[in-house]
Amino acid sequence: MTDATNQAGNKAPASGSADAAPADTAHADTAHAETATTGTAHAGTAHAESATADARLVEAVLTVLRISRVMERIDAGVSPQQYRMLKLIGGGGERSARLAEKLAVAKPTLTSTADSLVAAGLAVRQTEPGDRRVVRLCLTAEGQAATERADATYGAWFSSLVDDTGRGDQILADLVMLGDAMTERRRARLAADAAAVRR
Repeated sequence: MTDATNQAGNKAPASGSADAAPADTAHADTAHAETATTGTAHAGTAHAESATADARLVEAVLTVLRISRVMERIDAGVSPQQYRMLKLIGGGGERSARLAEKLAVAKPTLTSTADSLVAAGLAVRQTEPGDRRVVRLCLTAEGQAATERADATYGAWFSSLVDDTGRGDQILADLVMLGDAMTERRRARLAADAAAVRR
């Protein structure tokens, strides 16, 4: 009787262990499924956010190009390219070689723009005292007046545009920062080019 009881008692845990195995497997499968689902959800969210960021970047680039195109059609008395050169010449004049660097244009393009300003009486070419090989472009009185008119015309259009966003001051500040970043990039590139020449 005792042996039969012990044998029955010894078999009971075996039956319980068999019942527990499918439960553990079910929990593991559920956890794995939840982890896989969560991972897929995170991956999908990251992909969607990346796609949104890419779309915004493309839209920003297109907006910059659109603004540039519209400004080419504004009647400011001078073209945007002429305006940039007039602003860089300023009151003290500027060497042609440095103008090409600052405008980031090829010398033929610089020469063509400078010729148009000289022909219109907005600028004159002057040789550097002591070195006639150096040519400096300087504003005339008419050139200074044309620059001021263009300042007002381009400024009025752009001010109206950014004011329509309700965040005009912030946009202008951000654009100034972009301009500074571009200037620093140009300086770094010129310094790297100069260092490469010295090697």
